[in-house]
Amino acid sequence: MSNRALAAALGAAALLAAASASADTAIKFTLDWKFQGPTAAFFVAQDQGYFEEEGLDVTIDSGNGSAGAVTRVASGAYQMGFADINALVEFNVANPGQAVKAVMMGYDAAPFGVYALKSSGIAKPADLVGRKLGAPVFDASYKLFPAFAAEVGIDSDAVPRVNMDPPLREAMLVRGEVDFVSGHYFSSMLDIQSKGVRKEDIVYMLYKDYGMDFYGNAVIAGGKFSEDNPAAVAGFVKAVAKGWRWVVANPEKSVDIVAGVDPLIDKPLELERLKLALDVNVLTPFVKENGIGGVDPARLESSIRQLAMALKLTATPPVADIWTDRFLPPKADRML
Repeated sequence: MSNRALAAALGAAALLAAASASADTAIKFTLDWKFQGPTAAFFVAQDQGYFEEEGLDVTIDSGNGSAGAVTRVASGAYQMGFADINALVEFNVANPGQAVKAVMMGYDAAPFGVYALKSSGIAKPADLVGRKLGAPVFDASYKLFPAFAAEVGIDSDAVPRVNMDPPLREAMLVRGEVDFVSGHYFSSMLDIQSKGVRKEDIVYMLYKDYGMDFYGNAVIAGGKFSEDNPAAVAGFVKAVAKGWRWVVANPEKSVDIVAGVDPLIDKPLELERLKLALDVNVLTPFVKENGIGGVDPARLESSIRQLAMALKLTATPPVADIWTDRFLPPKADRML
């Protein structure tokens, strides 16, 4: 082969390689919070090459709350995210015309709850009246506290509120500066214990145990991105479903993968956090029977209606404005 022919062949190969590389769809993905055990499935999907198999180039960033994650996706700064579906409902009602939808359910049972120390004398919902509730203003359990209060028959206005930065929440509870706090079960329970409190000295009330059959975090996607890149959204969901299956089979190794991304995490703590999330929020009877990712439309409709009433939203959006199952892989590919 002549030098000219060789150069032409090498040039063609380079162009082909460049075209192949550019074929990968870039997705900026935002979490709702820090890199933790319960979000390991996304890092596993990246580490095990599941995203790459679907032709995706995924970047995963930490977040500052579900409301922030929804806003990031709605703005187009991020194509997809992981956020509380109830925050999505609230955002879509407040911002008509936004097309962000949930495309895959992650927490079939919501992790929302409130937590107190036994020494406070709080033992049941009625004991919360007149006691100080502390939490960051964007905390999902905090925002949904009026709905919990309505469900258990107490006046949420009779509960004083104290807002603080997230790292101060459990510390202020232990110091007695607030009487109880709200937060995700798999976070608050462990964070309170990390302050030297024994598990048996913590009183917790999970919203799901008091008639609030809400869903929790879901994978969300921007409307324009979904319409322009349906194969990418479907591929992302398929990869994450595989990630969840790997996590269930390999919880310790999954936390190792998260630690590879953020070496500062406390691996034993995150492993315990992951196991709590799997036991309470992910591997529910519905998921065991139907696989990860789907919802019961009637249940979702009921929770949206309950949310709209409790938060006095200006509208009650239909399920179709919040959720779509068009990107889910077959049930067999979602069984854990």
